Amino acid sequence: MSDTPLIENHTVDYVPPAERHGRSRDLFTLWFSTNIAPLPVVTGAMAIQVFHLDLLWGLIAIVLGHMFGGVFLALASAQGPQMGIPQMVQSRGQFGRYGALLIVFFTALIYVGFFISNIVLAGKSIQGLVPATPTPVAIILGALSATAIGVIGYRFIHTLNRIGTWVMGGALLVGFAIMFGGDLPANFLSRGAFNLSGFLATLCLGIIWQISFAPYTSDYSRYLPTSVGIGKPFLATFAGAVAGTSLSFSFGAVAVLATPEGTDAMVAVKQATGMFGPVLMLLFLLNIISHNALNLYGAVLSIVTSIQTFAGSWTPSVRVRVVLSSVVLAGSCLMALGASANFISQFIGLILTMLIVLVPWASINLIDFYLIKRGRYDINSIFRRDGGVYGLFNPHAIIAYFIGIIVQLPFANTSLFVGPYANYIDGVDLSWLVGLLVTIPLYYCLATRGQTREAGQPVALGIAE
Repeated sequence: MSDTPLIENHTVDYVPPAERHGRSRDLFTLWFSTNIAPLPVVTGAMAIQVFHLDLLWGLIAIVLGHMFGGVFLALASAQGPQMGIPQMVQSRGQFGRYGALLIVFFTALIYVGFFISNIVLAGKSIQGLVPATPTPVAIILGALSATAIGVIGYRFIHTLNRIGTWVMGGALLVGFAIMFGGDLPANFLSRGAFNLSGFLATLCLGIIWQISFAPYTSDYSRYLPTSVGIGKPFLATFAGAVAGTSLSFSFGAVAVLATPEGTDAMVAVKQATGMFGPVLMLLFLLNIISHNALNLYGAVLSIVTSIQTFAGSWTPSVRVRVVLSSVVLAGSCLMALGASANFISQFIGLILTMLIVLVPWASINLIDFYLIKRGRYDINSIFRRDGGVYGLFNPHAIIAYFIGIIVQLPFANTSLFVGPYANYIDGVDLSWLVGLLVTIPLYYCLATRGQTREAGQPVALGIAE
């Protein structure tokens, strides 16, 4: 560990066994700490404010949703130690060298959008703590802090989240203790009631939340030794992601129940936690900055992946990563400074729409890794100009992918598009479920029907033939 450089040397290239380090439990702290932030708190409050569930049914829906979605996230994370490459680069093994570009583009767009949203949120948080701070200064401060963490890279991100797990987890527990120890409204347990549409909507929010992280999950597990296998990374990621998000979602639900009906979620958090509220807001700000480093890191990896698709054997240096980070930073700051007052809500609507294109990708990725290739990929082919044994395009994956998108559209219920069957269950967005049910068997049938034995020496040995 002492020989591992502070600033990461690798970008999208393969991490050789001699440079592997870390422990599976680092994945628990990463995904636990990452998910204790204002956005999941506000999202959890929707179970009460928007879907009108009572506390018991709200908590049940929250936990079940994250547990179901967490399986997809953890399965993606467990691929990292076996492959030693970022998730988007690995997609070449499923879609072909050029075929994977579309997925990389969508992923980069999501990363940059989240980065902009979070620096806007960080800027507002800084102004909330120091009102005299000008908006441009507050936004740039939040952006520069996240950029510094993202440039340093993998190891520093894990270190910060190990610390954040104890600090943020402890802060939420203190917040819970203060809220339950105070004077709760008379209708704290009786406000709201079970309703099927609200329960399913809250359940789906949890599932979608977890799946949205899948495109870059293995980016943070690829440095682990191959010897950790599949089980340990899976369990560590699943436990961290489910525990962190369930805790944050539940915190938001409890906070809005502990304050007068109609109170904004983050205002409710400050009011319900009393004198501890400002401390909690400061910790949330620090966690926003730390979490945003993941978005910048992922955006740069996606951009590098896109460039390398056409640049062959090019392997970017640390300097290139710094330059790309600076370009993303400058563009994001310009957009954040010109963002409208409701930019974040508009962007969240876009993200929910973008999940229509992520669900089929996640289905294909997991089926290909675990059931078809059984963890065995030819890494040399993934980096070859001609795509090696995977070619430039894989028609089986591309056909299944686009059909998986098309079948979701009639059931989609987003701010940008509402399908004709979106109100089948009072507006609950079930498009993701349709996408999974169609894409998984379709891709499996197409891929196995035309499957041939691949040449080359496989490097991922975590799953037995």
